[in-house]
Amino acid sequence: MTSASALDEELLAGLDPEQREAAAALLGPVCILAGAGTGKTRALTYRIAHGLRTGTYSPGSMLALTFTTKAAAELRGRLRRLGADGAVTRTFHSAALAQLGQFWPDVVGGPSPKLVENKARLIGEAGDALHLKLGGAALRDLASEIEWRKTSELSLERYGAAAAQQGRGMPGGLDIGQVVDIQTRYEQLKDDRRRLDFEDVLLATAGMLDSEPRVLAAVRAQYRFFTVDEYQDVSPLQHRLLELWRGDRTDVCVVGDASQTIYSFTGASSSYLLQFEREFPQAQIVKLHRNYRSTPAVLSLANRLMQHRPGALELRATSTATEPVPAAAAFDDDVAEAQAVAGAIAKELAAGTRPERIAILFRVNEQAAALEAALKEKGVAVRQLGRSSFFKLNSVRMVVSALRVQARSHPDESVRKVVADLAREAGWSIRPEDSSLPRENWDALDAIVRFAESLPDGVSLERFSEELSDREESNNELTVSAVVLSTLHGAKGLEWDTVFLVGLSEGLLPINYAKTPAAIDEERRLFYVGITRARRRLMLSWSRTGSRAQQREPSRFLQELRSGTPSAASTRAG
Repeated sequence: MTSASALDEELLAGLDPEQREAAAALLGPVCILAGAGTGKTRALTYRIAHGLRTGTYSPGSMLALTFTTKAAAELRGRLRRLGADGAVTRTFHSAALAQLGQFWPDVVGGPSPKLVENKARLIGEAGDALHLKLGGAALRDLASEIEWRKTSELSLERYGAAAAQQGRGMPGGLDIGQVVDIQTRYEQLKDDRRRLDFEDVLLATAGMLDSEPRVLAAVRAQYRFFTVDEYQDVSPLQHRLLELWRGDRTDVCVVGDASQTIYSFTGASSSYLLQFEREFPQAQIVKLHRNYRSTPAVLSLANRLMQHRPGALELRATSTATEPVPAAAAFDDDVAEAQAVAGAIAKELAAGTRPERIAILFRVNEQAAALEAALKEKGVAVRQLGRSSFFKLNSVRMVVSALRVQARSHPDESVRKVVADLAREAGWSIRPEDSSLPRENWDALDAIVRFAESLPDGVSLERFSEELSDREESNNELTVSAVVLSTLHGAKGLEWDTVFLVGLSEGLLPINYAKTPAAIDEERRLFYVGITRARRRLMLSWSRTGSRAQQREPSRFLQELRSGTPSAASTRAG
């Protein structure tokens, strides 16, 4: 524990008491249990910065692990702004890939294998070889099965029995034997082409560290301190890799929230977070309860949904807003629900709310079509998260490429003028109706122009170009002025002023294939994640009739919230 005299008081002054306690706990095992909206990234960043600025951590000795490149880039940026950029900030995969690339030539010989660029394509080839035609959804689900098997460290021989025991539904109407056959063929194709998929990177690195003492010694000599964000999402394989990296040292800090474990289908397990004290009996546990995001009404709903659940934290509002606790609206069908939501959004926009501050969240991508159509009828700009990458749009690629050329030849030119000129050449205009571009492309170019206009004077064209390149590399897209459509999974880590949670009926939330108590609990956590994305307003809705005229009932979770106690439907296996 760092002594009070060694504390960087100036740095820690802006933290609340719990955040400060977390940031001051620099040594020994530390577990930060951080509820939604409680400033966990702030506490984590300040803890690392505090350790570097006080000399507790030497530059390069701290490995800060995240789950996405965007989160890693965000952490690096925050540390840089605090004048503390001596930590190595990476995802599990990028850290493992760097070690594999460093040691493979000496241990195995030659360069390390290339990564599989498109897992679905290779799975499709495996299916064709077995005379099995696989649709897009089946390919996606088979990729998830491969990921779950490997992150759970299951051999092909053990996979079938484990999948059956856990009640995992097989993709595309296939049986377990066919799924095993497809995975077997997939592995053969991958080996023939000397390729590794993302999960192989972790497996190969763990295997190398396990079998090569000198490699293990070199890695342990480099990293002395560890921090893991989103620890509730750690898989058995990632946990084993972390154990190999740290050895018998206990200077590890983990941050997580068991109520936000929503990736169990890929092997994530909150058990490592919940059992941290059992693994490290001397651990310091810090709980962040103060929520800086949502209104008391929103938090009341979230707390009631998760009460008495393992690891659930009761969120305490810092906001004094007096919005009413949202009630669920029922509609005759999906189209009526979508039209009502679009009408409500149009009114919000007319009242002055920015489009990008509004989101519609749903369980599965298929629900987006009716919503997008209804919004477009109202003339509302809309974008769906995960549909197409911002930086892969042709118009964006054209402008970014031209910017790089301009930055090399005229690095000191006015950023605002150059960006606006290049955007116009790519088809952008001040008003979207005056442009021939598809709305998605216009919105993207407009985001680049607005980003350039928001920069302070003196930022060079070269620096602006580098910023766009950094964002592209870390998948940190610019904010487009459009209402957001997203699945509940895609919304994790994000927040909006107004959130519409739609499709809250049995069969959609919980999803119809969630049959076991564990699967139902995962659906509850998804609902919790959706609720806690809202800063100010939360709208809940469901429809009585589906697209094929099937009759629906409201979600068991809605019924439970309405009654105030868990219903039999919310606790049974489905």
